[in-house]
Amino acid sequence: MTATGLGAVPCGAPPTGSGGARPVRRVWRAAWPVDVRATWGVLRRGAGDPAWRMVAGALWRATSTPEGPVTLRTTTRPAEAAVLGEAWGPGARWVLERLPTMLGEEDDGAERFVAHHDLVARALRLHPGWRVPRTGLVLESLVPAVIEQKVTGQEAFSGWRRIVQRFGEPAPGPGGALGLRVPPPPAVLAQIPSWEWLRAGVSPQRSATVVRVARVAGRLEELPELDLVAARRRLVSIPGVGVWTAAETAHRALGDPDAVSFGDYHVAANIGWALTGRPVDDQALVELLRPYAGQRYRVQRLLELSGAVRPRRGPRMAPRRHLPTG
Repeated sequence: MTATGLGAVPCGAPPTGSGGARPVRRVWRAAWPVDVRATWGVLRRGAGDPAWRMVAGALWRATSTPEGPVTLRTTTRPAEAAVLGEAWGPGARWVLERLPTMLGEEDDGAERFVAHHDLVARALRLHPGWRVPRTGLVLESLVPAVIEQKVTGQEAFSGWRRIVQRFGEPAPGPGGALGLRVPPPPAVLAQIPSWEWLRAGVSPQRSATVVRVARVAGRLEELPELDLVAARRRLVSIPGVGVWTAAETAHRALGDPDAVSFGDYHVAANIGWALTGRPVDDQALVELLRPYAGQRYRVQRLLELSGAVRPRRGPRMAPRRHLPTG
């Protein structure tokens, strides 16, 4: 794999446009046809995610890095297996230096993966450009996962959207003009009043967990430097962060190819239906995925990308009405 340096300024110089005027650029050429949208699709929190836009084939994201907020625009050149990254804001150089890792360059299991089911093999052929992402941004994935605990997708995405719109900041550079907003940093999350969480439809139990997470943000952002077992252990040591929430974080931020979303309302049933023709529970899913030990999340996501979900035979679960939504 090859990658160019950061192209807006000489290497080692301060990023031009770090205040938002001009982008820092990088072209990365991979050994596979990178599918940015598929790889980063799990980072999108619903159709109205304020930190995500698709414009004329380019994917725009707003996020917060250890160096500050950033707007990132990515486009691909499929014939060259190249990804062009352009970034604005104080975090521009930080995010571009890590662009290959974020898009799965370190996902070495992709080449060694063996499919034990015809449907998994087909999904693998259909999505050669997908890799397990590794953003290295733990809070970016953990906080929305906490908000998504034990509620419908509609409720979860609505709650996160309202918090970002209310307490996030406009994205640097042209991201702001597109309406992108950077999710609030830990210091802001920790100070959001309880009534604001309720207005966003986030229950006291979940908002309390977000506050606990925000208060130990420094220790959590160390997780990419730990082995995956130690990282998962640190995550679940926080009251309110269980196996499901840790997995939802690990397969986004830490590149964990084994982080199956056990405890999810749909995942076990969908995988069971896809591979056996009938829904299964978590216990049965453990046995079903045993041949994929170490790569179980890869199976989950490949089947999701291929649309292998069980048919719905009833109405969708209605959003709960006992929380204020005004």
